[in-house]
Amino acid sequence: MSSDPAVPLNYVALGDSAASGPRIPDQVGAPGCQQSDANYPHVLAEELAVGSFVDVTCSGAVTENIVSTPQGTSSGEVPVQLDALTPETDLVTVTIGGNDIGLVSTAVQCLTFADTSATNVCRDRLTAGGVDTVAAAIADSAPSWGAMLDAVAERAPDARILVVGYGTYLPDGGCFPTQPMLPEDADYIQGSITAMNDALRTQANEHGAEFVDTEPLSVGHDVCVAPDQRYFEGVVPQNPAAPLHPTAAGMAAIADGVATVVRAG
Repeated sequence: MSSDPAVPLNYVALGDSAASGPRIPDQVGAPGCQQSDANYPHVLAEELAVGSFVDVTCSGAVTENIVSTPQGTSSGEVPVQLDALTPETDLVTVTIGGNDIGLVSTAVQCLTFADTSATNVCRDRLTAGGVDTVAAAIADSAPSWGAMLDAVAERAPDARILVVGYGTYLPDGGCFPTQPMLPEDADYIQGSITAMNDALRTQANEHGAEFVDTEPLSVGHDVCVAPDQRYFEGVVPQNPAAPLHPTAAGMAAIADGVATVVRAG
């Protein structure tokens, strides 16, 4: 990556719906990717006044859609995201992993309108027999994240690669019934997000990339706070954003956090 701040960066954004911004206005690009022009890559590109910008983030993406397998969407197939990279690429952001471990679908399974934990609907089932199924999925997926980062570096050997993590969606204990998840389940889900971030950080460190932690910057802006303070939407959205996904305010905050890291060099 150019060390001269006067030289505009060539920036490529990779990733899933946590980066693409489903339902946030205005939607751009292939409709099936549900990509917003207010997602964090777009905001970051504007903040950094980049020289060129390609956003291939796509809702539903898994790691293999970055590396090897074109992604099928409701509006047709989109190419492997790696194809957007060139030897001239200076900066890459990537947010991936949530779909590899089934994060949103697991969270949805934890929703309940019963206010008793007598028959815990989520944590106990997902950790039955002493096996934490989400933790196991993270461990299974982690090597593929490292391999993906190696593939990115091979395509863009001079690029600075930033792995942008997932945020603080839930506060300690959640906020039943504002969000229909029991306290122990809310803690299990957010704990699983933190565990995924830790694994992503480890892979970034081991494969020549950098990890951008978005959990601290989103504390107090979770799904439980007032709608105008949320960086992530709840089960029933109060802002134009997909359930359990970043809001426009969240995307702007993430972009600011990434920009700070980029400028720090």
